[in-house]
Amino acid sequence: MKALAPIALCAVFVLPVAASAQQPPPTATGDRPAVTFDEIERGFYFALYGGPLFMTNPPAAEGTPRPFSSGPMAQVEMGYDLSERVSLGLFIMGSSIRTSAEYVGESGGKVSGDFSTLVPGAVLRARLVGLADSQEVKRTWFYLRAGAGYAMFSPKSLLPDSDILVFAGPGVEYYTRLRHFSVGVEVTGNYLVSGGSFGFAVAPNIRYAF
Repeated sequence: MKALAPIALCAVFVLPVAASAQQPPPTATGDRPAVTFDEIERGFYFALYGGPLFMTNPPAAEGTPRPFSSGPMAQVEMGYDLSERVSLGLFIMGSSIRTSAEYVGESGGKVSGDFSTLVPGAVLRARLVGLADSQEVKRTWFYLRAGAGYAMFSPKSLLPDSDILVFAGPGVEYYTRLRHFSVGVEVTGNYLVSGGSFGFAVAPNIRYAF
């Protein structure tokens, strides 16, 4: 019995320690941090524009008719928001201009009629004034958009030479509550440098930011 006493004494001290070592550590009871999202998504974006394009004096040889003409225009743009107010992008624009039968362009009278334009280029958008909603989020912006591109015409028999297109104008944009999407409309003045042609476009647009 005396030999068992030291063993029993050790058991009294060792068993509680072993039992406490086997208990699982206490789990955290606090709430997980809430995941927050930006009310307006900014960064890389993709935009679509479309609407009527008007030309007051289409490019043509001197002394030939340059009648007021119009047609549909579409534009695809990809770019990046450098900040809340400034964006840079690349675009490609296409248009189909309907003219009268008297329009002979630079063909010397060999052909006449309608022509189309394809313009790749670069664009800058500067947001000037933002209006906040009831939650103090600036969803409505008034902006200026300006760009330039290399204009190529078809058919070549009507307009064989390419030109430089520059454009600029105001617009208004609204950032929807879908975060990634915004919609807007703008009016831009256009000018073909070599041809000396003036025009303007009205372009509703939709934009998606990644």
